[in-house]
Amino acid sequence: MYNKFLFFLFLVLLLQSGSASAKVTPEESAQLGGQQLTPMGAERAGNADSTIPAWTGGITSTPAGYKPGKHHLDPYHDDTIIFTITSQNLDDYAEHLTEGQKALFKTYPDTWKMNVYPTRRSASYPELVYEAVKTNAVNAEVIMEGKGGVKNSVIAQPFPIPKSGIEVVWNHLLRWRGVYVTRSNGLAAVTFRGFYKVVISEEEIAFPYAFHRVTSIKKKYPNILFAIKEKIIEPASLSGTGSLVFEFINQTLEQRKSWVYRPAFKRVFRDPYLAYDRMSALSEGLATVDDFDIYNGSPDRYEWKLLGKREVYIPYNAYKLHGDNLAYSDILKKGHINPDLARYELHRVWVVEGTLKKGEKHIYSRRVFFVDEDTWQIAVADTYDKDGSLWRVIEAHALNYYEVPCPWTTLVVYHDLKVRRYLATGLDNRRNTYHFTEKGNVRQFNPNALNYYVR
Repeated sequence: MYNKFLFFLFLVLLLQSGSASAKVTPEESAQLGGQQLTPMGAERAGNADSTIPAWTGGITSTPAGYKPGKHHLDPYHDDTIIFTITSQNLDDYAEHLTEGQKALFKTYPDTWKMNVYPTRRSASYPELVYEAVKTNAVNAEVIMEGKGGVKNSVIAQPFPIPKSGIEVVWNHLLRWRGVYVTRSNGLAAVTFRGFYKVVISEEEIAFPYAFHRVTSIKKKYPNILFAIKEKIIEPASLSGTGSLVFEFINQTLEQRKSWVYRPAFKRVFRDPYLAYDRMSALSEGLATVDDFDIYNGSPDRYEWKLLGKREVYIPYNAYKLHGDNLAYSDILKKGHINPDLARYELHRVWVVEGTLKKGEKHIYSRRVFFVDEDTWQIAVADTYDKDGSLWRVIEAHALNYYEVPCPWTTLVVYHDLKVRRYLATGLDNRRNTYHFTEKGNVRQFNPNALNYYVR
């Protein structure tokens, strides 16, 4: 009897540790890129009432007049607003809004609105991404032990036909965002009265995981998802501050590593805890470290539940917000960004709920993610405080960087409903937009090189 009990206990422990993933069958994988599913696993067909069209390949060419390296021309500039959601007609559209979005109308009843445009399923990726996703579908597995991770996955989203909430979260974390990217990033923490200072930084990001061939970076860092270095150039009081972060795919093997350069000391320091609910130094308490990119880092502190799909009005094709003709003051208004510059469309999203595990610590007890089915990027996040009350709402205004092509954000807005303030990141209107290349220098991503990068 005792031996039977030990055997049973061994089985339970075996099931609770290691890899846990309901693998996709070859038959299911064969549907990717077929008549029912897109190469990324989204439903190819539109919805029943034709308010969501079928996916026909997304943006496959650059608009006439676009020059690489410049801000992106709006391929849908002729689209007109179908209708506008306000606090007065909110109930008519509530079924297609998140709880956080509805709270924004109640918080700013006289000024907040959502202009809804025709749905354009603009998402597209290089063929190598589609091939990788199909390979990942039958090979990738979630690692549940320790900090967690993914194994047997390459280049892009690992779980195009998800069976669990944790798989959808990893799709967001491992989604393809190019190979090597440089960009300017403006950040503004807007006060209750609408005042702000914009912090400008320059960033370089290398994605070894996304490399489709063996390179020096991939050889040296086989487990790194991305390496990002940043230097602040404005305002003068912060100029010269820099940082370097390594993020890993299998976080049980290696956990995030980060360093910061402080000009007052003229040296690099190791930053041992840049993760979870630590407040970002520049957010003025409006966002946690793991809020950035709407969610990042190890998902190990939450139980993730897949709630299915919904049709939701989400920010999309935000070419107007991305325009180089805008000043920061055109975008940043009291209470929220200028709603006339935002574009919302009806899209199908995967809904994932994260509930804080018993014994774990975080300022958010619950997070609900609304993940775009065409890109696996979180479009909207509703977060709740320790008492279970809605606290913060995050929206990612995304577009397709069609010269690659690569769907990604141009502006992310973090609303704090309690203090009636917001944080805007990704402001690049008067500076360099995203530049995508495959030429990254592995020697530039190390703590010693950070000294020279920030000067």
